[in-house]
Amino acid sequence: MNDGRRGRSRWGLVAALAAVPVLILGLFGWMVVSAAVSDDFLGGGPEEVPCAEALAFGGARLPQGAQQVGACEVMAWQDTHYSAEFRMPRAQVRDWLADAYPYAPEPDTEFCFDNADLCLELDFAMEHSDPEVAAHAVQVYVTYEGTDTARVRFSAFTV
Repeated sequence: MNDGRRGRSRWGLVAALAAVPVLILGLFGWMVVSAAVSDDFLGGGPEEVPCAEALAFGGARLPQGAQQVGACEVMAWQDTHYSAEFRMPRAQVRDWLADAYPYAPEPDTEFCFDNADLCLELDFAMEHSDPEVAAHAVQVYVTYEGTDTARVRFSAFTV
């Protein structure tokens, strides 16, 4: 009479063991699909932050007379990436960069990405060891909009 119970117990164990690979494959499939449709598959996409916070992460301040363009954002998981975009008086761009990064080389005007008119790329691990700067790298791309205005795209991040 115990043969019936043993048979049911075996099938219960077989079903439980068969469910484990199905659960593992399901979790793996969810991770693959999530990674394919999202930059951050664990959630927590870009969050809006004050522009002053974004620039401070890279060791700079928002220049006087700057007007924010869009949202300043942070994305963080393993690395942290801040971005800001603003307009400022064109005549003040070089002075602002020199004040923010006095140790930096002269900004480039020839080999800039995204058709920028002026760019500065800093790798803090290589160029200095300022403990006040949390970012490992900073990128600043400036596009001139007419004779008076410059559009600045600022990015500071860890690697």
